[in-house]
Amino acid sequence: MQSFGRSMADWSEKWVPSPFLFAVILTLIAYVAAIALTPDGPYQNIVNWYDGFWTLLTFAMQMVLILVTGYAVADSDFVSGYLNKLASVPNDNTQAAALVAAISLIFGYLHWGIGLIVGAIFAIFVARAGHERGKTFHYPILCAAGYTSQTIWHVGPSTSAGLLSATDGHPFQDIIGIVPLNESVFTIYAFGIAVLVFVTVIPVLAFLSPDEEDATGIDEYAPSLLKDDPEEAISDGGTPTAGGVEMSRSPADRLNDSRAVAYIIAIGMLVYVVQYFINAGGIGEALDLNVFNFTFIALGLILHKTPAAYMETIRDATEGAAGIILQFPFYAGILGIISNSGLSDLIAEGLLAVATPQTFPVVAWLLGGVMNLFVPSGGGEWGIIGGVVGSAAVELGVPPGKAIVAYGVGDMWTNMFQPFWAIPLLGLTKVRARDILGYTMIVMLVLFPVFAIGLYFLPY
Repeated sequence: MQSFGRSMADWSEKWVPSPFLFAVILTLIAYVAAIALTPDGPYQNIVNWYDGFWTLLTFAMQMVLILVTGYAVADSDFVSGYLNKLASVPNDNTQAAALVAAISLIFGYLHWGIGLIVGAIFAIFVARAGHERGKTFHYPILCAAGYTSQTIWHVGPSTSAGLLSATDGHPFQDIIGIVPLNESVFTIYAFGIAVLVFVTVIPVLAFLSPDEEDATGIDEYAPSLLKDDPEEAISDGGTPTAGGVEMSRSPADRLNDSRAVAYIIAIGMLVYVVQYFINAGGIGEALDLNVFNFTFIALGLILHKTPAAYMETIRDATEGAAGIILQFPFYAGILGIISNSGLSDLIAEGLLAVATPQTFPVVAWLLGGVMNLFVPSGGGEWGIIGGVVGSAAVELGVPPGKAIVAYGVGDMWTNMFQPFWAIPLLGLTKVRARDILGYTMIVMLVLFPVFAIGLYFLPY
């Protein structure tokens, strides 16, 4: 298994370009295709590209906030404290891999940003706890298990496609309307997919775990992580000190470190959120990207206790958002080419030619999976093909919410091959993509028939 992972990683490092270059390549493909297949010429498609380039800025900022606010909640003393206590439960490699996968999936279902960071932190904590008891838990498979949060998030409440489609004024409102979450991820259809992920991924990781004599522990991969106390991986936002003596603090410093300020703002935000849902008649009817992010900003302020501590964590989290910031305008430009040239109509006609109302979810899933290899962002990818998938679904009589779920399953499925979103995890755990790729690709292969059968047969 390790040899397979190294071989695949060697191949990907040699032939697979960066995600940003993928966005550039996809831009060129869309540009050439639009010139060849539509009446718009070379210059007009440059105009189409520019006209679309800035149309997803609001959505891009919403995606950045999902990532950094989720990171802040995961990177809190409260969350990490409980994770550290739970890390001592496993007694062998099978239990360790299964537990890390289970925790990652639970948090990933609730919030993809939290799931990414919790998966990484918990993998470290479990490996350290085993090392301290003289056990060797195979560190690469723990890190791979931590990344499996990305196999479930698009059928949970942080779904980017679902939340965008539930937000008034989204780019495809004239095609599918506003689709509340109780018509997409809060359905039996999506819940069934989530259950299938749980009952598949956890046993697969447990099965793949090597015996202890064949395991390679955290001391071999990341010995520096053993030198610090587990709690030191979490920013404490404490008062600056010099030589153990508290430094003189100005009134501005006291405000920065004031719990009262953080709590007052956070409580005010949560009061609004509660009243918002009461007025709207429930979470499934009213939850959208803005309310989702607003809620998690409030939770982060409470968990980090002071404005200074919260800001420090957000600053740490923004490094992982660099890809979103740069790539989303290019995704929007691709959307501009596809939509304004009429290429989207041709793609939709192609979907309609091969899909029926019964098979459309499977076709949308495969389309989402392939597109994710080029555009490793659920939100950016939906920004490009959401109109195509939505219009084809409407034409076939497939509920838009069902189409959103099917597309999302494809996006999260090939995350196990496309390691773009593993970057935060790799940075924290100090492993390379090649160390986990063999395991995650096995997960992807096993999920293939599971998703195909589930999307076709599960009731909506």
